[in-house]
Amino acid sequence: MRCRSCRPLPEEVARAADLLGRRWALAILWAAAEAGAVRFNEFKQTLEGIPPRTLAARLTELEEAGVLERRVFDTRPPHVEYRLTEAGRRLRYVVEALNTWAAASA
Repeated sequence: MRCRSCRPLPEEVARAADLLGRRWALAILWAAAEAGAVRFNEFKQTLEGIPPRTLAARLTELEEAGVLERRVFDTRPPHVEYRLTEAGRRLRYVVEALNTWAAASA
């Protein structure tokens, strides 16, 4: 039996769920929100157990989605920092709401 009053899931919600549902994506957003600017190795230390290849892939996906900003500093040796964009800072409320819900459910 189908739900007669249900609307289809909006495409934007499906895309956001796909992005945030990927392993480690929420943890990366949490770490970036907590620390501000974060370097690759700082993510690795904070997110124990994340493979470097997976971390690099998630950072790229979040950057392409407009959630993270990648800044390359022209120093010797060069270094890269990641920080939340305005869109990423708005997502922080979603992550905090998940944290509140999980704490209340425990």
